Amino acid sequence: MATRIFRSERVVLPDGVRPAAVQVSGGRIVAIGGPADFAQSRAESIDCGSDVLMPGVIDTHVHVNEPGRTDWEGYRTATRAAAAGGVTTIVDMPLNSIPATTSLKALEQKRAAAAGQCAIDTGFWGGVVPGNLAELRPMVGSGARGFKCFLVESGVEEFGFVTERELRPALIELARLGVPLLAHAEVPGPLREPQGDGRRYASYLASRPRASENEAVELLARLCREIPGARVHIVHLSSADALPWLFATPGLTAETCPHYLHFAAEEVPDGATPFKCAPPIRERENRERLWAALGAGLLPMIASDHSPCTPSLKKLEQGDFSRAWGGISGLQLALPVVWTEAQRRGFELSQLSRWMSSGPAQLAGLTGRKGALVPGADADFCVFAPEKMFRVEPARIEHKHKITPYAGEELSGLVRSTWLRGERVFDAEGGFAPEPSGKLL
Repeated sequence: MATRIFRSERVVLPDGVRPAAVQVSGGRIVAIGGPADFAQSRAESIDCGSDVLMPGVIDTHVHVNEPGRTDWEGYRTATRAAAAGGVTTIVDMPLNSIPATTSLKALEQKRAAAAGQCAIDTGFWGGVVPGNLAELRPMVGSGARGFKCFLVESGVEEFGFVTERELRPALIELARLGVPLLAHAEVPGPLREPQGDGRRYASYLASRPRASENEAVELLARLCREIPGARVHIVHLSSADALPWLFATPGLTAETCPHYLHFAAEEVPDGATPFKCAPPIRERENRERLWAALGAGLLPMIASDHSPCTPSLKKLEQGDFSRAWGGISGLQLALPVVWTEAQRRGFELSQLSRWMSSGPAQLAGLTGRKGALVPGADADFCVFAPEKMFRVEPARIEHKHKITPYAGEELSGLVRSTWLRGERVFDAEGGFAPEPSGKLL
């Protein structure tokens, strides 16, 4: 690995954004100095000019779907899309692959499928399902960074949902193991079948009310308080009504997603099934409350929840929300989507980096190694042009399928290049590195 000096007029450091030079050797950051430091070094100099040098994005909520449903997505396409979006590490969800990652054997199959395919570093979540309590410890020993569960039907039969009866012993075990539980926080009680025309987004939204999320978060908050050492993380929080539980419960955290921060229910066209996800995109006033929670530090992170499928499963011709697969493809676009909305509300690049790099690193147990430009950390960088506008064109999307609700959107913030351990893996002008160099974490 080459020794290089990266310079920029805007470097996102833990204490703010300023001109700086970052010295890299052996794939890691070895020193950070002023813009004129290291002038005598014979190392290659990478001058980013006024473009922002920031930590690579860490996306801890990605459904790669390989093996078993590789026609939906796969490691090669997902990690290329991530690299094109300034992402240097993903953590793969335990569904919708077949087998689901709910046993040591399945985790080993998942790692074997990913080996040699990943453009960026890739970690793995395991799953908590009925009957797999004995698998949790062996999976942690083999590298699972935590465990995902559903409190409602997941949409795939091989990943069953848990009730409090199964959840409590699993949480006790995970507390002993020192890893978090990630929860899809909806409970079945308040859910109902969509009424009337299946093309109407309002009907789908009404079928998954905020009460389903709120009751789930309340349950998880109670268990978090009752079980010593428990760490519970709410994935893809969409209901702002549940925010007080986060404030009141030590050990309970949450993420929200770019689509909840960019879109509003009032603007989703009827029949536009690429917008379907669960929990759903909610109303404009709810979106603004999520932004306020990010600004106040109550929501510490953002993750894409990239959940693609084949075009046929989106029921594009019928436009039927009641029958379409629920999941949004947005891994490649997460950074500019969030920045587009953040800068409109007066947020700064340092906050963007906390939400999308250091916050996710903490959840995944990667602090000190990933997510911040500090000596000793991996030299994982995104070179970002925050003022550059572009239109989302499906032909330029690297996801296996080009279906996304962001198609046609005008966004702020272009990823110029992405660097993994000091080596360029993506360049907006030159494309991708010849061979994938990502490691399995």
